[in-house]
Amino acid sequence: MAAEITQTYRAFAYNNAWANYRILQACLGLSDTDFALTRVSFFPSLQATLNHNYTVDLFYIDALEGGWLGPGAWAADCPFPVAADLASAQTALDARLIAVCASLTADALSASVRLNRGRIVQTERCDRLLMHLFQHQIHHRGQAHAMLAGSTARPPQLDEFFSFDEARLRENDFARLGWTEAMIWRP
Repeated sequence: MAAEITQTYRAFAYNNAWANYRILQACLGLSDTDFALTRVSFFPSLQATLNHNYTVDLFYIDALEGGWLGPGAWAADCPFPVAADLASAQTALDARLIAVCASLTADALSASVRLNRGRIVQTERCDRLLMHLFQHQIHHRGQAHAMLAGSTARPPQLDEFFSFDEARLRENDFARLGWTEAMIWRP
């Protein structure tokens, strides 16, 4: 059972990276102006929404790695105003999350992670923190997906990672990312 749950978190990390890759690839089809254009959502643009995802990822992934960055993750309002720069930075951050999840053990999942919140130190179980992180990404990627629907870029398919009917499309994405099915689904 322990191997199954750690494998599930690893698969979630790959799924998260794949969905980020796909949404950011769609954003690369927009001009810098269109990427920053005010749209209807919680955050006012694709740029703001996806940069928010990046900074929240940075905060939590640093803590999962044992770091102490804390509020420094929010040092810049919009660290990557250009979609291409954000795509590169998010890909690198997603690789860090995959590495964290690939190294998980059952004991590590139930261990506490310390979060530097500036004035306080929060502790959270690793598994709960990861569930929050993945849900946060899904939530805001959904908003970005809806904003893309009102742009000139075609919103990509994001929910077929685990049961993909268009296997060739996924394989092409995996090849571009340097992944194989075996990397994700190994026991």
